[in-house]
Amino acid sequence: MSILSDMGTIIHTMTVGEVDFSSVRAFRSNAAWYVFGPLTAIGAVLVLYIYKLVPWLDRHLERSIVVYTYIVIAGIIFVGVLQRFIPFLPAQPPWSTTLPPMLFMIMAWFGCSFNVRLRTHLSFSEFRTQFSPKWQMVMLWMDAILWFVFCVIVVTTTARVTANAVSNFMIVPGTNGLMQWWFIITVPLAFILMAGRVLENLIEDVQKYRRGAPLIEQAVIGGDV
Repeated sequence: MSILSDMGTIIHTMTVGEVDFSSVRAFRSNAAWYVFGPLTAIGAVLVLYIYKLVPWLDRHLERSIVVYTYIVIAGIIFVGVLQRFIPFLPAQPPWSTTLPPMLFMIMAWFGCSFNVRLRTHLSFSEFRTQFSPKWQMVMLWMDAILWFVFCVIVVTTTARVTANAVSNFMIVPGTNGLMQWWFIITVPLAFILMAGRVLENLIEDVQKYRRGAPLIEQAVIGGDV
């Protein structure tokens, strides 16, 4: 199949939500890069626009997902421990050891998105503060490009995994109908949010450079945007 035909198959699959063998084959082809690369860029712009339109989401979306997901994980594990060691409680459900890793995946990648905004991932601030403003800006541009390429790679590859999970009707072990793709699809969504954060940071850096304001500041884990 040609790349254009595969691209059309991928777009049609995402539109109608039906995955078959030809769809999975299209997702595995190089056409996926031509679909999800621009999709990641468009998603980043939309995310940035939504954050500007609704500032509450800018400040609280990812970390709210992280906090509530962590609470659910902790609750499942806590109850599971009690059920394992206290005889008169009901037996530990089989999904209590398989669902938390799925939730942890959500917590980890949405948390990564928020910390990209806070610049707590590989910022090298102590080292880069010794550079001139021009070279600091070069480094920040390099960061933005590398983060965006990373986002495109993850969005594309996890979209393939999602399509495969849908086509094979993969369920979370220990459950009777909880589909794995319901959790896996959150990964490309998290990285589209991350691409939006990368764009948000880059716009902020360009504005600071034009004003002559300091570009590199000490990052604080758990800080505010």
